[in-house]
Amino acid sequence: MTGYLALLLLSAGVSVYAILQLRHVHDIANSMILVDNSLLDLHKGLTDALLSEQRYEKKYVLMRDRSLFRRFSESAADFEEHLHEAGRKADSRGLGSVLARAGDLHRAYKDLVFAEAGMIRSGSAYSAAWYRAEKESVLESLGDELQQLRALSQKNMVDKVRHLREAGARATGAGMMTTAVAVGTGLVLSVLITGSITRPLNDMKIKMAEVSGGIRDVDLEISSPPEIAALARSFTVMCGKLRELDTLKTDFYALMSHELRTPLTSIRESTNLFLEGRAGSVTEKQKKLLTIMAEESDRMIDLVSSLLDISRLESGMVAYHFSRREVNPLILRAVNEVLPLAEAKGIRIETKLEDLPLLDLDAERILQVLRNLIGNALKFTPREGRVTVSSRFLGQQAAVSVADTGPGIPGDQAAVIFEKYRQAAVEGRQKLQGSGLGLAIVRHIVHDHGGTVWVESDGKQGSTFIFVLPLCS
Repeated sequence: MTGYLALLLLSAGVSVYAILQLRHVHDIANSMILVDNSLLDLHKGLTDALLSEQRYEKKYVLMRDRSLFRRFSESAADFEEHLHEAGRKADSRGLGSVLARAGDLHRAYKDLVFAEAGMIRSGSAYSAAWYRAEKESVLESLGDELQQLRALSQKNMVDKVRHLREAGARATGAGMMTTAVAVGTGLVLSVLITGSITRPLNDMKIKMAEVSGGIRDVDLEISSPPEIAALARSFTVMCGKLRELDTLKTDFYALMSHELRTPLTSIRESTNLFLEGRAGSVTEKQKKLLTIMAEESDRMIDLVSSLLDISRLESGMVAYHFSRREVNPLILRAVNEVLPLAEAKGIRIETKLEDLPLLDLDAERILQVLRNLIGNALKFTPREGRVTVSSRFLGQQAAVSVADTGPGIPGDQAAVIFEKYRQAAVEGRQKLQGSGLGLAIVRHIVHDHGGTVWVESDGKQGSTFIFVLPLCS
């Protein structure tokens, strides 16, 4: 509303300025028509009236005819009427002075004519040559004043034409400047208005991406228009509800995992006692059934342990014991632990380790990360395949990668396999058993160390899981 009002006021200002300039142009044009042009017409009338006066005055002196004197008087009256009209329309001090002097000279000329006429009517002797010289002198001065009147009228008209041109130039310049200001203001306002909408929406987009990635601790306080602010508040409330649900779910998993671990352990130990023959002799068929029970018990205990780990990691209840350690010995330890399994499956494990400086890490948790990643690589690598574990510098960080020669991970699943209970679905291969919690645990541990983890795969063959940890400062 403020932006639109500013544009409206700017448009109104331009309109007012244009109206004032048009009125100024109208006044100048009106003055040219009503004053200067009229004065030029009146100059012609004055000149014609003065010539008539001269003509009748000269004829009267020669012919002594009273009708000629009356005609002179009528012409003199016409001159004075034109002179009065010109004085009424004169709009400058210079024109007024010229007309005043012309009036004085015309009265002096009339006085001379009336004085000579009186001499003629009385029959007195007088000097005709003197009167003629005086009249010619006055008429010459009066003619100069009339020429001055014409020159001033023409000069005023030229000046007003120049003023018209200047007014037009000012109006054009002001119009162009105002248009530029209007366009600039409009662009600035549009950027500000658009920014006031898109900026909070972009913030909400980022926060939504965080929520979709598992971050629930979101409090979206943004400066925005009322409608978007209401949406942001609703989004914050929704995140709070999701956080409560996550807390309830985590607490439930932790409770159930804790309650399940004890009976599952008892079942596993009891099964092992039966397999060892401590509870009496068992047949081969019973041994097969007990072996299956033992394997399933181990799998259930692993699942419960994973649930406990992810619940504690998400609730921030995991106590880390950081110390400055080398990561390469941890890699070799994790590799040595799985060598028997790799040999049984006919999979070759290679290591390519660079000398790295000390890292600030929790050794047991990083071992857990390595076991998960190397275990997954062995799980998905076919017989006669290869698993390569590497360490190297990556910018200002230490990078550890686990590469396999398995079927690869489709591109649309690369981002979701680090979420809980999600496993990559590989076309043409049966889904392997697993809880879908291992990579989620890996992501939490690596993030708690200040690092990041991701996977690289062309979706056809082979995958490389990489995690980076910051170097000690």
